[in-house]
This record gives sequence, structure tokens and C-alpha cells, in this order.
Amino acid sequence: MLYYPIGKQEFGVIRRNDFVYVDKTQWVFRIAKRTAQYFFARPRRFGKSLLISTLKELFSGDRVLFQGLWIEPHLGEIERRSVFHLSFNMLIYRQLGLERAILQELELIAAKEGIELETEGIPSVFREIIRKMAAEKPIAILIDEYDKPIIDYLDEIDQANANREILKSFYSVPKGSEEYIHLLFITGVSKFSKVSIFSDLNHLEDISLDSEFSTMAGFTQEEVKTWFDERIGEIALETSMSREETYEKIRRYYNGYTWDLKQHLYNPFSLLSFF
Repeated sequence: MLYYPIGKQEFGVIRRNDFVYVDKTQWVFRIAKRTAQYFFARPRRFGKSLLISTLKELFSGDRVLFQGLWIEPHLGEIERRSVFHLSFNMLIYRQLGLERAILQELELIAAKEGIELETEGIPSVFREIIRKMAAEKPIAILIDEYDKPIIDYLDEIDQANANREILKSFYSVPKGSEEYIHLLFITGVSKFSKVSIFSDLNHLEDISLDSEFSTMAGFTQEEVKTWFDERIGEIALETSMSREETYEKIRRYYNGYTWDLKQHLYNPFSLLSFF
């Protein structure tokens, strides 16, 4: 029996509990191996948070989680390193306000890392955490749903603009901390102009439309056949259709995304919900 990780975004949870995991570790390896600063945009429920979680586990987690996956023979090429991980999806900024919510999360991260903060204010605290976490070697910074505090307020423009300014001060920090950072990986739904939020981080490499990473999130037709052929066969029997007809109908309903005009992708959440 297959267990589908509907709504599961933690790589460790998926692997430890035998949920189906469509192996994306060859792209994770390419990202983790390079010293770089990336931006990656995809729609909601498309696997961005799972990518972030996989990178986090690769740098700091249990290597047993990667047994049997593409990356297993290459694990020795990836150094363990400290990880600064922040998901704006988890911040309670509607209750606290964005500035207080970010500071609270930074304080929690500092406490977890055993860092006694000596500064105040978002940029100073963020910079201090990066510097102290990188005392031994450059760290990985993983930021998920970077734009959510703006997207959530598109009907309240004044608040969206206020949040944008707070985020701008936050994202200004990595530009001056490059010697402490091995990898900066930022995900979001939308791309804002580099002259606004990212004005001080305008060297980010946007791989959202890079053909090398076009299938890093979402399921290809080949992956669907590899991982879900048995379930599709069951559906064909249940609906009295041929396997080919079933594949075609599923493809018409769910395979509608492309970022390189070559490979077409399924939304993971939608397809897993269907299964």
C-alpha cells in the first residue's frame, strides 16, 4: 500500500514514515554543492518547502534518510554545515506584526544555536547570527515563502508596502555577509523587482526559468509513470478504462505547468490528492 505525503513538507517525516518520495535529490545535490545565492519561484503547493527541507537535512540531518536515493553515492561530496532556516509561512505576523514576528524567530534561532545576542533590530541581529553560526565554516541560509507577508496583504496596500520595507531591511543583510555564506536559497511565489525588496541583494541568481532546474519541483510524466504506475492501474480498473486512457485523462487534468516549454509538470499536491 502506498502512503501519499499530502501536505507533508518535511523530508525527514516523509522518509522516516515510508511516504512516497519522488526522488529530486540530483537537483538538490547541484544546489548544495555550489557556493551560490539562488532565487526560485513556483506556485503554491508545488514542492518548494520540501526542497528547502531536503537541503536542510542534507547539510545537517541524518544521512540514513538519503539511502536508496540518487544522491546516496555522492553524500561524501557535501560537507555538513550549520543551517539558518526561516519559513515566512510559519511566522505569526498577523498577530504580532511582521517586525516583531521576524525578531521573535531570529531570537528562537539564536537560542537553538546557543547564541547570546548582543545587538538589537532585525538587520543587526540577523547579521550577528550569521557571523556566529559561521564561526567554523560558511553556513547555508534557507528562506521559504519570502514574499508571503506581501502576498497576504495585496488588498491592504499600505500594510503590504510597510511589510515590504521591513523585508527589504532583512534581505539587505546577506549581501554584506557573503564570506560567511556557502549557500543562500530563497523561494517564493512571485518575483518582485530587484529595485524593491532585493535592491541590496541584486546579485541573486534567479533559476526560476533556468532549464537546468525546470523539473526540480513538480512531477514529470516520466516520474508519474515511475512512482505511480501501480495506482494508475488500479484507477483504470476502478473506472473501466484502459491504462492508456487513464494516463491521458490524468494528464489533461493535472499536467499543465512548464518553465522551459519542453517539460510539462504536474502539481504534486493536486495529483497526490487525486490518488
